[in-house]
Amino acid sequence: MKNIIQLLQAKEASEKKLAAEKIAREESASHDDRRSFLKKTAALGGMALGGFMFAPLEDTLAQSTSTVNRKSAPSDLKITDMRYAVVMTTTGRCPIIRIDTNQGIYGLGEVRDGADQRYALFLKSRIMGMNPCSVEMIFKQIKQFGFHGRQGGGVCAVEMALWDLAGKAYNVPAYQLLGGKYRDKVRLYADTPEEEDPNVFSAKVKDRMEVKGYFQHST
Repeated sequence: MKNIIQLLQAKEASEKKLAAEKIAREESASHDDRRSFLKKTAALGGMALGGFMFAPLEDTLAQSTSTVNRKSAPSDLKITDMRYAVVMTTTGRCPIIRIDTNQGIYGLGEVRDGADQRYALFLKSRIMGMNPCSVEMIFKQIKQFGFHGRQGGGVCAVEMALWDLAGKAYNVPAYQLLGGKYRDKVRLYADTPEEEDPNVFSAKVKDRMEVKGYFQHST
């Protein structure tokens, strides 16, 4: 009986070693994907179930998670890149930036008031390698490059993307990091551009009110 148990233990150890080597090869081939992370965790967990029969729980857990790349460890996050895309809307162009990290998660931010995306890209070299969860520290370093002018659009986009990243890293809504939820709904402001033709202007106002659901509010 003792020999049989030893053989089973040896077989179990061999299978776990092969599984760990396979996952290590996959890690180097595919760059830290959240979905593959879950698959790998499940695979290792399945292999470890047999080990519960023959080894202490602590040893089995240590072995089964030894090669797992733990995602979104906030203290280990680093900014690795910033890129942008220009989205065309009914009111004009809207540049959106994306800040990437070494763990595969990213944050999105809008360059406000239709400012040029270069105001955000200008800040890329100043934030590379920094921890995106240090939002306040980064903001204090870059706020000098944007105030009330268009340059402020770049600073706002970076800060917005950082809060988005921090929320994903801690797995909570971004508003939770800013003091928690305050209300369930907010009032929107819908600007209707002026038109020389009163009929065209009237049609726009009607569309805003009857189709889009906005209403006039007198102060």
